[in-house]
Amino acid sequence: MYARGEASRIHPSSLLPHPLLFMNYWLMKSEPSAYSIDDLKRDGTTSWEGVRNYQARNFMRDMRVGDKVLFYASSADPAGVSGLAEVSREARPEKDPAWSMVDIRFVKKFPDIVPLETLKKTRGLEKMLVVKRGVRLSVQPVTKSEYEIIVKLGL
Repeated sequence: MYARGEASRIHPSSLLPHPLLFMNYWLMKSEPSAYSIDDLKRDGTTSWEGVRNYQARNFMRDMRVGDKVLFYASSADPAGVSGLAEVSREARPEKDPAWSMVDIRFVKKFPDIVPLETLKKTRGLEKMLVVKRGVRLSVQPVTKSEYEIIVKLGL
């Protein structure tokens, strides 16, 4: 039991779990001819803007600083995960406030792309959106387990 007035001294934020317990994991697609993992390595950070799909935009609005990102080279030969990034700035409006952008920072380039065909054949990745037929979202959530499997494949 609490002494009189003790409960009122507990700050509500102290009852919440630590934010790092809820790190999210994402896959973000880019065509290498537009922006590649090498470009991100050179630049260090970039603003991820120009996403014009409402579901992908909403995923970007869910991103938090420190969230892990699989950098996916689409329309490449082969298409696949080319490296790792991290969210470095949370969502904010673009010039058109209907759309949002985030910043990501370079973490690591894989020695070789982990091709889509490998992702499709790897146990534990069967439920990833990127391996499903017809799913073309440029920003997709992934699970911690999927992220870790792909990191092992890439390193």
